[in-house]
Amino acid sequence: MFLFFNCNVNFVWHFFVNMGNENIEIVHNLQDKISRLVERYRSVKSENMILKSQNDQLTTQLEESVREMTDLKEKYNTLKFSRTIDAKGEDVHLAKIRINQMVREIDKCIALLNR
Repeated sequence: MFLFFNCNVNFVWHFFVNMGNENIEIVHNLQDKISRLVERYRSVKSENMILKSQNDQLTTQLEESVREMTDLKEKYNTLKFSRTIDAKGEDVHLAKIRINQMVREIDKCIALLNR
């Protein structure tokens, strides 16, 4: 009986020792994979922060460009209008037509505001 018990203990011992080595290897592999995953997460998180910062900068630049474009359009329209007023001869007739159109548009706006 002691021999049987001894054999069973040895078998169980070898089983756990062998499984232990396999489990240790599995745990080490898992730790390596987790470490790589954490490193990739940190890298992607850092890259994401950089991209968000760049996005904010580009958004600001775009807003400034849109404001500048709007200002330039207003200046262009003012210049175009002033050239129309400065016109001589036949262009005077066109200038009067344009001014009348603008007055009608202003009257429409005033009428809408009075509603």
